[in-house]
Amino acid sequence: MKSIIFDAGPIISLTTNNLLWILEKLKNKYDGKFYITTNVKKELVDVPLETKKFKFEALQVMQLIRQGVLEIADTPEIDNRINILMDRANNCFKAHGHWIKVVHYGEMSVLSVAYLLNSDCVAIDERTTRLFLENPQRLIKILGNTLHTSIYIEKNNLEEFTSMIRNIKPIRSVELVTIAYELGILNKYLADIKNPHETLLDSVLWGVKLNGCAVSKQEIEEILKIESAH
Repeated sequence: MKSIIFDAGPIISLTTNNLLWILEKLKNKYDGKFYITTNVKKELVDVPLETKKFKFEALQVMQLIRQGVLEIADTPEIDNRINILMDRANNCFKAHGHWIKVVHYGEMSVLSVAYLLNSDCVAIDERTTRLFLENPQRLIKILGNTLHTSIYIEKNNLEEFTSMIRNIKPIRSVELVTIAYELGILNKYLADIKNPHETLLDSVLWGVKLNGCAVSKQEIEEILKIESAH
């Protein structure tokens, strides 16, 4: 069965843009499973339900879980694999004599389930984990620039970690809303204005960017250029 594993970031980004409803329509088109992990559910539902600020967002996610749009994925092997990934990733880079904590438990739970279920991809907006998946050398450069120092690299840990996640493909909320746009799922928002399609796509791309999706202005402009040519 095809599957996509969701980190908390894309779901938060969609929810804060009033776009969480597109997941059901995307899932129907995809004809596979949309999963979140127990750790991600805790971040999206359990903890926010105890707050005032994000309680309604948590209720919206709960509705998708009740409807079966999002399912909870758990396997007996997940905790062991999460701990291995956490150990390797957070012992890859050192600055000023200290290991740099670059990943968190929830993100590693997503990668672990994706590996164990042989999922098509993971939906993750967080930049560091995506760079591990796509371009570790760029991550090293960013860390050095951010911390204003040279970065010590533990090559064995880096090689082992990247080999464990090598076949996992990432997708961001920016790609999710672009696909929804291409499928006509967002057409109800087309307005009687100049360049309605471009305005719609630009609005949702910037909406997810400003709510946590790691996407550059240049990437947004490239997506708009590609879509306008269709």
